[in-house]
Amino acid sequence: MFETLSEKLEEALKRIRGQNRLTDENVTEALTEVRRALLDADVNFGVAKKFIEDVKEKSLGLEVKGNLLPGQLMIKLMHDELVSLMGTTKTDLTIAASGPTIVMVAGLQGSGKTTFCSKLAYVLKKKGKQPLLVACDIYRPAAIEQLRTLGASMSLPVFSKENASPLEIATEALVYARKYGRDVVIVDTAGRLTVDEEMMNEVAELKAALKPTEILFVCDAMTGQDAVNTAQAFNERLDLTGVVLTKLDGDTRGGAALSIRAVLGKPIKFVGVGEKVDALEPFHPERIASRILGMGDVITLVEKAQQQIDDKEAEKLEEKLRKNQFTFEDFLEQMRLIKKMGSLRDLLGMIPGMDKAMRNVEVDEKAFTRVEAIVLSMTFEERRNPRLLNGSRRKRISAGSGTTVQDVNRLIKQFEDMQKMMRTMTKGGKVPGMGALMGAGQTPVRR
Repeated sequence: MFETLSEKLEEALKRIRGQNRLTDENVTEALTEVRRALLDADVNFGVAKKFIEDVKEKSLGLEVKGNLLPGQLMIKLMHDELVSLMGTTKTDLTIAASGPTIVMVAGLQGSGKTTFCSKLAYVLKKKGKQPLLVACDIYRPAAIEQLRTLGASMSLPVFSKENASPLEIATEALVYARKYGRDVVIVDTAGRLTVDEEMMNEVAELKAALKPTEILFVCDAMTGQDAVNTAQAFNERLDLTGVVLTKLDGDTRGGAALSIRAVLGKPIKFVGVGEKVDALEPFHPERIASRILGMGDVITLVEKAQQQIDDKEAEKLEEKLRKNQFTFEDFLEQMRLIKKMGSLRDLLGMIPGMDKAMRNVEVDEKAFTRVEAIVLSMTFEERRNPRLLNGSRRKRISAGSGTTVQDVNRLIKQFEDMQKMMRTMTKGGKVPGMGALMGAGQTPVRR
């Protein structure tokens, strides 16, 4: 996420690191590079210009106090301005005071609208809501089937109707929702390859009839400034209530994330960070700013872990660690929990300093799969008692898992090292959590 922008900003800030104080000369020099980095990231020209002016105005004349270094002070100023640029605080989805909450989702074809609808339904269902998905994209045949498939995977109803207009489908869906107690109606509207009058008239007609609580514009974060221009066109006709950025799990240039709030004056409410239905996160401006500046995002990492960890299971694991009874069975369970949290590179990027450290390292995401195959090729007794793993058994395990004996040996060595580390930590009264397991089985390869 934002790797290229982060690298360029880091290079720009090197001009101030090592300086004794902030001066007009060194600040101007550094901010010239920052401005270039922002424009390369496809940030709106006006937004980039104002950002630089605001940072410069606040930095000049500032006294560097105590042990604080000029470079650190500049990072703090840039962090605060980035947060301000992206909206200051998290903005939640508005829930209607009475009747069903109606969420109308708009955007261009290929931006991820249909996938977002299912992700939002998943999030709301976990919060105790009763969502209804409505298939109003009648022009792309796969859209209705895609929504039905996604709905079925979450055991959620999808309202659709053949030979009917989007307006007819939406109005009948509202009747259905009231009849069957569905308290959130998520309407997936049609997208086009470009903004056109027919498309705008259709979504405007739906807005007038539905009077939605939320009108969310979904845009592909990788398209940069083009996404902002498209959002402006939709906002002029629909008066959007919020924006959703998709595909933020790639090396997004950052232009859309940094520009869209300032240009539209509308909050970014959600970000898509993967293809799975649980890969949707609320947009936290301060956390995104921290990640752009290479400061990590520990809070999100902890939240992801908490979503996967059951309190009772955590207590059982802690007891096993204290008694030195941690086995390959427990190891496998912890590995699977980490896999559910998302991409390993993204998780490592949330740890302060790791994003920079891993920049030239290729993390092998398939390593978890190989480790799982090795452990599953062990017998139940071997998993519980690794001391049984002699040469012939290791050869059998490597053949069964499609790996080499060296791979098996390496995993067993890592497991034994981890057990030693855990014994040391538990003696001091500290019990490691999943973070201690994240590097196990991983052999990063230099690019």
